[in-house]
Amino acid sequence: MVAVVEETPARLTAKPSWLLTQLAVHAHRLASDGFGEAGARGYHYRILAALDEFGVASQADLGRRCNMDRSDVVAAINELAEQGLVERTPDPNDRRRNMVTLTTAGDRQLRCLDRVLDKVQDDLLGPLPAEDRQTLTRLLTQLLSHHQRK
Repeated sequence: MVAVVEETPARLTAKPSWLLTQLAVHAHRLASDGFGEAGARGYHYRILAALDEFGVASQADLGRRCNMDRSDVVAAINELAEQGLVERTPDPNDRRRNMVTLTTAGDRQLRCLDRVLDKVQDDLLGPLPAEDRQTLTRLLTQLLSHHQRK
C-alpha cells in the first residue's frame, strides 16, 4: 500500500476520506478472502453474529440489524439453512413471517469466523501498536455513530 500512497497526488493522500476509502477496499478484500477460505461470506458472518448477540429474529429484523438488503438476507439465510447453520420456522404469531434461529453448528461456524476476522484485524492493523488500534477503533466508532444519527 505504501507504493500506492507514494505515487498518489498529495492532495488525495492528505484527505482522511481518501485514506479511509483505500483502506476499506483493502480491509474488504482481506475479509472476503478469509471468509472465502472458511467457505463463508461476510453476509453469513453478519447474520450469525446478530443471531448470537440478539437471539431469534425475523428475516426483516436481521436485515435491519445487519444493514442488508432484503433479497440479500433471504439468499444468505437460504445458504446458511442449507448448511444447517440456522433454522428458519414460521412465526406462530404471523405465518407470513419467518423466524431464524442459530443452531449449534452455526455457533461453531461463528466461532471459526471470529478467528478468521481476528486474523484479518491483525493483518490489517499489524503496523499499529495495541494502544493505537484501540484509539483508531474508538475514533472510527465515534465517527460512524455520528453519521448514522444524521
